[in-house]
Amino acid sequence: MLVDDHEVVRLGLKSLIQRFENIDIVAEAGSEDEAVSEAMRARPDVILMDIRLDGGSGIEATRKIKGELDNVQVIMLTSFADQELLFDAIRAGAAGYVLKQVGTGELIRTIEAASRGESILDPALTTKLFDAMRSSLEKEESAAFNDLTKQEVQVLAQMMEGRTNKQIGEEMFLSHGTVRNYVSNILGKLQVTNRSEATAYAIRHNLSDYVARMEID
Repeated sequence: MLVDDHEVVRLGLKSLIQRFENIDIVAEAGSEDEAVSEAMRARPDVILMDIRLDGGSGIEATRKIKGELDNVQVIMLTSFADQELLFDAIRAGAAGYVLKQVGTGELIRTIEAASRGESILDPALTTKLFDAMRSSLEKEESAAFNDLTKQEVQVLAQMMEGRTNKQIGEEMFLSHGTVRNYVSNILGKLQVTNRSEATAYAIRHNLSDYVARMEID
């Protein structure tokens, strides 16, 4: 099924795809509402869905269609290499996200892969996806230590290395009482009861990477 609010684009896609005997075009639509109603009627295996429709959204149409027809595979076909749109499409249940600049052969392979239940991502978007995932992970890791002061982070890093309060004090030029207070504050802020739990927390949330990013900043 082809969904695009530009009839010329649909005609172009149709003329390309109809050259391949193993693919049948069972329906077309030019709006969000029409896409949903035609999908319910025709029940296609694969939908090529424009991400931006006149007066509507291909992402919202995908969400509605996947809510009723879980087996249909939706490929978002768009001119926009947009990171947020990519994530929105994936969350809506799209199986693939392909730029309109894709070649005919690659488009056909994408349709065939989707019909087999495979997920597809345009190579031009792969780097964007992994960069976004990495950024999201870094933000999540950073949030785990947001309540700690820079000095407390350094003390926690020393704790993670297995150093005693005395050793931490010598390393950081702090008195034993000051280190003890820092450790107590850290346990309270991380909502753990002892040094072992604090260390496990630090390892689980990649404190070493967080400290390295702090030093760079």
